[in-house]
Amino acid sequence: MDWTDLQHFLALAREGTLSAAARSLDVDHVTVARRVAALEASLSLKLVDRRPRSYELTEDGKRIAKIGTPMTDTAFAVERAVQASKSGIGGDITISAPPSLANILIAPKLIRLRQQHPGIRIKLIGEKRTASLNRREADLALRLSRPTEPGLIARKIGYFEFALYGSPDYLKTTPPHAFAFVAYDSSMDEAPQQRWLMRFAASREIVLRTNDLENQAAAARTGMGLAALPKFLGEADSLLERHDIGGRPVGREVWLVVHRDLRRTPTIRAVAGFIEDCLA
Repeated sequence: MDWTDLQHFLALAREGTLSAAARSLDVDHVTVARRVAALEASLSLKLVDRRPRSYELTEDGKRIAKIGTPMTDTAFAVERAVQASKSGIGGDITISAPPSLANILIAPKLIRLRQQHPGIRIKLIGEKRTASLNRREADLALRLSRPTEPGLIARKIGYFEFALYGSPDYLKTTPPHAFAFVAYDSSMDEAPQQRWLMRFAASREIVLRTNDLENQAAAARTGMGLAALPKFLGEADSLLERHDIGGRPVGREVWLVVHRDLRRTPTIRAVAGFIEDCLA
């Protein structure tokens, strides 16, 4: 049995789909499928039922996944121990953050980190999903709520507010009772900013729903309607104007998260300090 084949199968069992497993391993889905087939051949055991749109674990597959999962956890623990033992500042560090924070607050300032610590190589992932620090999908993460997973250390490092923004022409020519709105899709219905927007919109029209904040801002710039955007995005955009509605604004906390095994590593501490400065 090839450990790498087992690793790919366990990722499939954990993530549920070929594409998600491939993303977690930073490979393509064809590689995951090939590795799973190779494991089945080496074990002479059928581990998955291949259906037109999905892979389903067989009973044997579920049993092997349950046995093999602690091996994966141990392998990740070994990787963290190796990283934590390094005394110098340098090497590869992966940062996971919501796309707007990654694109607007972190990426434009990475040159400062490069100038201060040229030995550090950053992989910056702007993604909506929550990257697993336990599985080394990221070394540091920014999250908008305090994590509950075991083994993680979190520190609140920031807070930002939302406001309604539209194009200046739209706000000038459209009376409030005729406002239309740009909102998130149903995947974000529980987000505080979405609930705040929907309460204000009431029975007025939602003309666009999208899970991408940049798409919301782009639509608002063209005069489609008002969007609830972070102030750090809206205030810096000359094509957007804030529409104040009074009352207490909605906001989100920003938490910096690291695995407890790595929190004292010099490189992690250096990058964590840089991220805090980005949000200052």
